[in-house]
Amino acid sequence: MPPSATVPSAIPSLIIPSATPSSAIQPGALSIGDLQRLGLEANGLVRAAQSQVDVAKAGVIGAAAYPNPQVSVIGGPQHPRIQAANPATNTRQVTISQTIENPFVRSARIDSAEAGVEANRASFDQVRADLAAQLRVSAYELLLRQEVALMEGGVHDLMEEVRRRIAVGVNVGETARFELIRAEAEVLNAASRQEAAELNAQRARVALMQLTAGALKPNFAINASLFDPVNLPPLEDLRQEVPAVNPDVLRLQAESERTRRRIDLERAMVLPSLDVIYSNYQDAQYTDNRGGLIVTVPLFYRRRGEIDAAVADSARVRETLEYRRFEISQLLESAWQALQIARRRVEMFEGGIIKQAENALQIAQAAYRFGERPLIEVLDTQRVLRGILMDSLQARFDLQAAAAEIDRLRAYYPREQVFE
Repeated sequence: MPPSATVPSAIPSLIIPSATPSSAIQPGALSIGDLQRLGLEANGLVRAAQSQVDVAKAGVIGAAAYPNPQVSVIGGPQHPRIQAANPATNTRQVTISQTIENPFVRSARIDSAEAGVEANRASFDQVRADLAAQLRVSAYELLLRQEVALMEGGVHDLMEEVRRRIAVGVNVGETARFELIRAEAEVLNAASRQEAAELNAQRARVALMQLTAGALKPNFAINASLFDPVNLPPLEDLRQEVPAVNPDVLRLQAESERTRRRIDLERAMVLPSLDVIYSNYQDAQYTDNRGGLIVTVPLFYRRRGEIDAAVADSARVRETLEYRRFEISQLLESAWQALQIARRRVEMFEGGIIKQAENALQIAQAAYRFGERPLIEVLDTQRVLRGILMDSLQARFDLQAAAAEIDRLRAYYPREQVFE
């Protein structure tokens, strides 16, 4: 009988626990929605985007303001040539001028400023949607890394137990030393993978804390799982919804409106402008009151350069808008296909691949107990099962990431507690 045939019954089960949701939720754990709200409230880039909206609103106030009047006061002594005939006196002249603003210029300027507010608000929404999606993906990445670390830890503990029991067999002379050397190598390999998995989990945790600007505690826990269901509207509904609500499209639409108003503004400024003037002059003998008008006539230069620049800028924004609409529709199609691929992979793993790999490992284990197969075949079968479980977890993460991308394109994220 081979030396290894007397000890296999002492080898513990090499079946890796199937990928299942993590253990019970810790008290005080954050849901994905709570995490997104926290990040949206704490992240400095979101606050900076909000400040840009406030700046644009202030621009509307400035655009709606009426021009201030101009007042000039001139005074001084008046000395006659013949002192005896006319004594010295003081003179004073007050002049007031008020610009009468062209109503077309004023309307176009205000409309342009209001379109700027809408553009900045859409940019603000884009920043929030991007950050919310990034937070969601990072949270599920942390869960993925934690699941992998947990699985690698279980493999390491299992291999350590195998090594210990084989060492007992070697000490009593029932198992070849070659089996112990192989088991020790497997333990070292499992320890290396476990350490790498734990470091990756810690790195994902740090990245999530960075996105929330340190608002998360170092020992935070997430009330979520890679097994969370993904619920999205049908593709046809998304095709109608995304172009209508995507913040980048809305921003370009507002930019297009602003450039059209700029064309109107430049064309309206070609019209003559009008200033009303009133002047009061006083000296020792006379009081003089005069009123008049100053008309600026665009005779030699009719703002051809400014108008052409505005027209070209409007065409640029319009073409960018059309391309961006097409690009976002393609991004939606790509994300939907990625979602379907990930969902299909999850169904395949759950439909029997994992179970078949577990059965294969059980068969190899039984053959090893009866001395029909060497330990290396059992370990190879265990590696296959481990790889399948890793792919299963990755498929679930890809499913969640694809759903987060679709929600980013349609700007779907928690908004209740986000400041406006």
